Amino acid sequence: MYEKLIHVGLTGTEAKIYLMLLDITKSQAGVLARKTGIHRRSVYDALDRLIEKGLVAYMVENGLRYYIAEDPKRLQDLIDEKRDEIYSILPQLHAKFSHDKGKQETLFFRGKQGIKSIFEDQIRVAKDVYIMGASPVAREIIKYYLPHYTKKRIAAKMNLHLLYYGERKAEDTIKLSKVRYLPKKYDSIVSTNIYGNRCVIIIWLPHDPVAILIKQPDVAKAFKGYFDLLWGLADK
Repeated sequence: MYEKLIHVGLTGTEAKIYLMLLDITKSQAGVLARKTGIHRRSVYDALDRLIEKGLVAYMVENGLRYYIAEDPKRLQDLIDEKRDEIYSILPQLHAKFSHDKGKQETLFFRGKQGIKSIFEDQIRVAKDVYIMGASPVAREIIKYYLPHYTKKRIAAKMNLHLLYYGERKAEDTIKLSKVRYLPKKYDSIVSTNIYGNRCVIIIWLPHDPVAILIKQPDVAKAFKGYFDLLWGLADK
């Protein structure tokens, strides 16, 4: 629970104090400091923030202040408020993105998450994907993500056109795809993906894959021409 409270926006100190208050119903700040091991001054600061967030209230008995945890449903309100704040600035963010995206013609991605970003971009563009040097290594590097990508791709009716190096294998059977083969001697860890007005060069390093995304129609057209040439020479 502690980690999840941090994920919704509480600090570590706030999360510890809020959980402690849920356990002991009400408490003075000094008792909270002793039970949590948090410095007394930090406890007071965190309590003030929790009160502002509506997660803690206090009452006075015999001149002493006791703190009480509010209903955890308030956490959902905080999440909704953050969501509404994001929605309120989305139009400005989209406007800035649209204005600046022409300048972002070449982007670099690294690691598995970076490669996933490339594949998610393919889904957003929703065009057929032409792949030179389709690498079997990719299945291992992103094996947990690949089924999700395939499901989205099929739903979007996106076809894959794959140029492999070597001979046909059983695992080369992929839904909504066409496959052809080039001689094994041209095999490489580098593959090129063309879709829409984009061209992506992926270096399938096993532990640290790298991708270069080029958003340039002329470049995509040139690589697509190269793909068509090889496709015509490849074996079915």
